[in-house]
Amino acid sequence: MNILHTSDWHFGKQLDGNSRIEEQKEFVEELYDICEKENIDLILLAGDVFDNGNPSAQAEELFYKAAKKLCKNGTRPLIAIAGNHDSAERLTAADTLAYEHGLILLGTPKSQAVCGKYEGYEIVNSGAGFLEMVIKGEHIVVLTMAYPSEKRLNELVSEDIAEEKRQKGYSQRVGEIFHRLEKEVFREDTINIAMGHFYTMGGEESGSERPIQLGGAFSVNGEDLPKTAQYVALGHLHKPQIVPHTNHKCYYCGSPIAYSKNEAGQQKQVNVVALKASGQAVVKKVALTEYKPIEIWKAENIEQALSLCQQHQKENSWVYLEIKTDRIIEQQEIKTMKTTKKDIIEIIPIFPKKESTFLVEEAGENRSIKDQFIAFFQETTENAQPTEEVISLFLELLQEEDT
Repeated sequence: MNILHTSDWHFGKQLDGNSRIEEQKEFVEELYDICEKENIDLILLAGDVFDNGNPSAQAEELFYKAAKKLCKNGTRPLIAIAGNHDSAERLTAADTLAYEHGLILLGTPKSQAVCGKYEGYEIVNSGAGFLEMVIKGEHIVVLTMAYPSEKRLNELVSEDIAEEKRQKGYSQRVGEIFHRLEKEVFREDTINIAMGHFYTMGGEESGSERPIQLGGAFSVNGEDLPKTAQYVALGHLHKPQIVPHTNHKCYYCGSPIAYSKNEAGQQKQVNVVALKASGQAVVKKVALTEYKPIEIWKAENIEQALSLCQQHQKENSWVYLEIKTDRIIEQQEIKTMKTTKKDIIEIIPIFPKKESTFLVEEAGENRSIKDQFIAFFQETTENAQPTEEVISLFLELLQEEDT
């Protein structure tokens, strides 16, 4: 059985107001090609399908078109769980119609799949947080832990766990749910996997994730992940990584696209997992194309920055432009850069550091108002030199105030 692990699609996400929808469309096409090449039987989407709980019509349309293509008219099932960015209710609104198309949508840790026989698979057993399905004669048991908020955890355990146990730590409660389920539904004759969306202790964040842990209070220890699962597919962290101290069984495959400046240059991937009952998972990391890279340009001066924009104007990339300068960059220069090189996200002036030059005791009769303003300006901008236009504007405003 070949399983593909992907997560954190964040359809609808923008980069400082710039749409990423075209890159996300390219990702869907590449993902389909990977599924075909690797003979994928089941796709696991480990949360954060959308970037927010109220996705745009364009984002929703892309997701359902992607699911239809990837599932091949119901012959290749896709299990998607909600992440902390998703609305559980919104994500699962179409679940009754989705099964026929191969799409299984689960919004909360207590969500239960609907048993039934469909085009390319059959769900033969299910309960809160698990399902057993048959694909091409193989039985697969999947534990499904959609984003477990504190409230959702309490709802899940309230019926069968005493009050004192509900007072245990977040990680312990997640662990109890996983360990109870694996004892009840995992078997030696089934392929046993788990999927979840949360932060694990020791995980490396990229900075573009929405924090869900507060000083470690809402993080899960590796010891509390399913011990007998052959593979654990996780979502939330955007950098691909293996959860520490889990014997290389628990993986974050990461987001398919770099969603922030901090992810610039990060190789994105999906995981292809070959499994058989009672066997060890064979994990293959399949690199994804960098559809439109995020780049950080560093210029030694404004002239070099203008030259860089000219040299790379035809390249398809998002750019953060850092410029060393001892003066304020003029509006016309900024306009020229952004006109020459499209998709500059931010121009960041880097001023030389210098010890304080503006001293209150010096700002007396011995220094003119103009000199005091220049000194103050240099102090507050790390020694940038104000232009004559800025100085003139300040003096005009000062004169208006006096009158």
